Amino acid sequence: MNPVVESIKKEVGKVIVGHEHLVDAMLIALLCEGHLLVEGVPGLAKTTAINALAQALGLAFKRVQFTPDLLPSDITGTEIYDQKSGEFKVKYGPVFTNLLLADEINRAPAKVQSALLEVMQEKQVTIAEETYGVDRPFLVLATQNPVEQEGTYRLPEAQLDRFMMKVNVGYNTIEEEFEIVSRVAAKGFGEISQVAGKPEIAALWKELHAVHVDDAVQRYMLKLVFATRYPKEYGLGEMAEYIEFGASPRASIDLFKASRAVALIRGKDYVTPVDIAEVLHDVLRHRVILNYKAEAAGIASDDVVKAVQKAVRVP
Repeated sequence: MNPVVESIKKEVGKVIVGHEHLVDAMLIALLCEGHLLVEGVPGLAKTTAINALAQALGLAFKRVQFTPDLLPSDITGTEIYDQKSGEFKVKYGPVFTNLLLADEINRAPAKVQSALLEVMQEKQVTIAEETYGVDRPFLVLATQNPVEQEGTYRLPEAQLDRFMMKVNVGYNTIEEEFEIVSRVAAKGFGEISQVAGKPEIAALWKELHAVHVDDAVQRYMLKLVFATRYPKEYGLGEMAEYIEFGASPRASIDLFKASRAVALIRGKDYVTPVDIAEVLHDVLRHRVILNYKAEAAGIASDDVVKAVQKAVRVP
């Protein structure tokens, strides 16, 4: 494993037991300057995980609890009138940070959710008539609760596509939960030390661009994405009736970036199909849009991605 990444994971491991897939996904998103959507029931340490990552890297961290009465300006900021100077001043919102946790993002209506679109894609925020850039690195980690449906708003497909990956977080194993309870009962969780900073992140970005991707491997990635759009051409006729829309071109870009990030994290300077397989579900599951037939048949997007993975020949 990359030594810098290993030291970061070791620090995060002081407060996070298990959920290694979530920690890896956060690191991949950070390396690729992408964004992460995390789905899981409450109490699975999603907030703790991103806060721990911020502390280990010495980055600014802010959290927004999404509620039905939230306004777009509560996220981006707004202009306020200063009576002393008689001028309007900008009050910056919580998006002006490095790591932003958008907690239960599906509890706010689409107008509020869309307030994040510009900053997620362009790394800038428009307040009144002025545009302000956000500091790098910038990562949005949004969570949503799959259990409750009352008082929630479905995320628009355009916004879902802005998320590089969607990770499903489940419960810990009994051994992991035993460790959590033991730590709480004994002395609590350890304090996290800063083991890297922006210079180390910039160095990792440079290393990431040096990771080699063979043409055959790159074409394999594209075939995986194209199989979700034209399933019949790839021998997936049985899945074609369930797919409304396949993955977008942004999926191809994100799969390419995420695969390189996995290779870098594992200490390699080249990408293999194994690296692609590790992130394939996370990159595609929220981008493959299924129809009502799939819902009636109990088919999930993960089932489609699994079928695609089997159908496309590995180089």
